[in-house]
Amino acid sequence: MSELRWNPVLREWVVTATHRQDRTYKPPADYCPLCPTHLGAFPTEVPTPDYDIVVFENKFPSFQRVPPPPAVEGDELTPVAPAEGICEVVLYSPEHKGSLATSSLSRVKRLVRVWTDRYRELGSRPFVHYVLIFENKGDVIGVTLEHPHGQIYAFPFIPPRPALELESSGQYWQEKGHCLFCDLLARDVRDGRRLVATSNFFVASVPFAARYPYEVHITPRRHLGSLLELSEEEKDDLAAMLKVVTQKYDNLFGFSLPYMMIMHQSPTDGRPYPGYHFHIEFYPPHRSANKLKYLAGCESGAGTFINDTLPEEKAAELRALAPHSVDDLTQT
Repeated sequence: MSELRWNPVLREWVVTATHRQDRTYKPPADYCPLCPTHLGAFPTEVPTPDYDIVVFENKFPSFQRVPPPPAVEGDELTPVAPAEGICEVVLYSPEHKGSLATSSLSRVKRLVRVWTDRYRELGSRPFVHYVLIFENKGDVIGVTLEHPHGQIYAFPFIPPRPALELESSGQYWQEKGHCLFCDLLARDVRDGRRLVATSNFFVASVPFAARYPYEVHITPRRHLGSLLELSEEEKDDLAAMLKVVTQKYDNLFGFSLPYMMIMHQSPTDGRPYPGYHFHIEFYPPHRSANKLKYLAGCESGAGTFINDTLPEEKAAELRALAPHSVDDLTQT
């Protein structure tokens, strides 16, 4: 069962998806449903002995192409709607172990193009208003399958956080005549203290008002709204910057750092958003090698984040780690 329930107090939709209780949870060590299907072995989600990058629809989706009728009837105060949408899984590699940081640069370049294709295809559907490309990495994030993979949710509405960004950037565009994100980026580049890495086309930085100690945003220098607007050279540069940031994360504490990676792009609802600016946000939960940033009462209950660190100091830590630039990456 999957449905949308409207919260009139917070003015946001909540997805109720009870069937997800039965999704695969940490399968046996000798079986991974995301690995290729080897001869004579139990079938996996990929019925071939090898693959490059694979995209398939999630068997336990939050949204469904043909959702069932809601379990309850809504009313004027608390509307209910079918949870129409699409949820996909993106397998980065046939190798069971690995990550963006350990993948070859050529593979990440292909992955950027896969993401672009899925944003284009899913966003072209009339019921899809927002395409969210993201990755959850690590046990502490709640990941139940170890195989390197990400997900794509095609929403029938614009989620609250992107909606707030669209509102603030749209108002800034109307009042100032230029982009809020461009102005923030220019200020960070001039200041320099929160920069993590730079390239010809992208800047990685810890935001001025970072909510997580090692939060990093990757922002294109050019004003654009989505992956679709990137040139081929910019796509390659984005792949390199993704590897720079994730390798720095892995070099921070000496282990593969867990994180949430979220792509923020223009909605696909057919409306213009000239003031919006594509960017990628990373939220690592670690505040030190053995301490986590928990979302407790103030964050979860009040919605106000408390950062125990200075963004300028954390950026300096990350900046000092290898690789120092995209030129340090091996071109494989």
